[in-house]
Amino acid sequence: MPVEILYLLALLVSISIVFVVLKRPIYEAMFIGYIVMIAITGQWANFFKHVWSTTTNTLFYAIIAFLAVAQIFGETKVIDSCIEVILSLFGRIRGGAGYVALLGSTFMGALSGSGAGNVAATGVFTIPAMKKSGFPAHLAANVESASSTMGNMIPPAGVITAAFGCVEALYPGKYTMSMFWILMWGISIWFVLQRAITLYFFCRYYKVERMAEEDIPKLGPSVRNGWKALLIPLVIFLPFFLDNRLKATLFTLRIASGAGSLSSSILLFTPGLAAIYALLIVRRKMDVGPRAMAKMFSEQIRAIVPVTATIFFAYCISNLFGTLNVGEAIGEYISSLGLNLVMLAILLPLFCAILGMIIPGSSQVAIFGTAIITIMAGAGANPLLVAGMLPVITGAMEGMTPPLALCMYTAMGIAGSGMKETTLNCLVWVGLHYLLSVICMLGLLPIMGLV
Repeated sequence: MPVEILYLLALLVSISIVFVVLKRPIYEAMFIGYIVMIAITGQWANFFKHVWSTTTNTLFYAIIAFLAVAQIFGETKVIDSCIEVILSLFGRIRGGAGYVALLGSTFMGALSGSGAGNVAATGVFTIPAMKKSGFPAHLAANVESASSTMGNMIPPAGVITAAFGCVEALYPGKYTMSMFWILMWGISIWFVLQRAITLYFFCRYYKVERMAEEDIPKLGPSVRNGWKALLIPLVIFLPFFLDNRLKATLFTLRIASGAGSLSSSILLFTPGLAAIYALLIVRRKMDVGPRAMAKMFSEQIRAIVPVTATIFFAYCISNLFGTLNVGEAIGEYISSLGLNLVMLAILLPLFCAILGMIIPGSSQVAIFGTAIITIMAGAGANPLLVAGMLPVITGAMEGMTPPLALCMYTAMGIAGSGMKETTLNCLVWVGLHYLLSVICMLGLLPIMGLV
């Protein structure tokens, strides 16, 4: 057994002891986990290097920005108008707001390319809507988290392009990107269905009922009173859409460097645009000056800091493991075991689920993609299907798996849910995603686009 597996076990044990046994906050457990890993690996000379890498991580700041804008939305009540429209449309359906989160966050995730960033961007709308319609806070957080991460397996998500690059490298010219996109949609249909069924049973378990008729807002008045607030989702969605659609146009070709900067910074400036717009449309109803905003943030900072600290040290651990090539070493070990198709289909998604705590999905595909396809194909699997499952077991699983679940932490910060109940509920979503992944990798389901 390679020492890198022992690193993972030591990390999980140290975090579990601090959080579960000593009952310390999760951000303290994450910090202790980072210290333990530095000590075990002897990387004291690089202690601040990994910290510095996190401080320059664009996504880390984007998550903070969206958590901050969520506080602005909550304090100004501007999001209530959007929620009223959602409830007027879907309040008569048991758990209707949850299905809105499922479809909307999945679609948005395909454009943003970031699970945690997508949770932050869409969760500020969907989570309050779910809570207002009767969802427990921890269930609302996990519906949003599980939906947002699924965007990474639906075209045109970037992880999909990386996965196609793996199969193209192994079988040049045999498959086309169009074929691969159709396959990804075919695979995604099963996972959307799985999440919808899971949501249905959770709504029954937690007795999320249809809203009382008298509590359902009328659609006409809701739209008339809140049409300005309804543009907020457009303010957030439009930059992602334009960035995605204009990449190959004459516009971006003429200003290539500017287009690249847009793509890398879009998660940062979008929450700022949304916050400015929200403050503008409520300025006649409340004081939105600098002093009022400073007071508001001083009162709400305790809701942001714990989540921010947790995510910060999770990224530090990820940077450390990347330097040590932990993922690559474990991948080589698995390939040397000579397992049959069933055992590989069980082991590889589990392996990626664990790595998803610390290594981004795109990095997993880059490191292990060709190896996973080769190993599974050698055991009798369809290589195109395996390539299509790469975004499912890496990008879609990334951030969902406790204890280093960035997507879950981000959703918790918005929902205000507790760590214990959110984690336990999250494990159900992760387990079902894993089970369906195994079934798909074994080729037991009919999938559109599979050749």
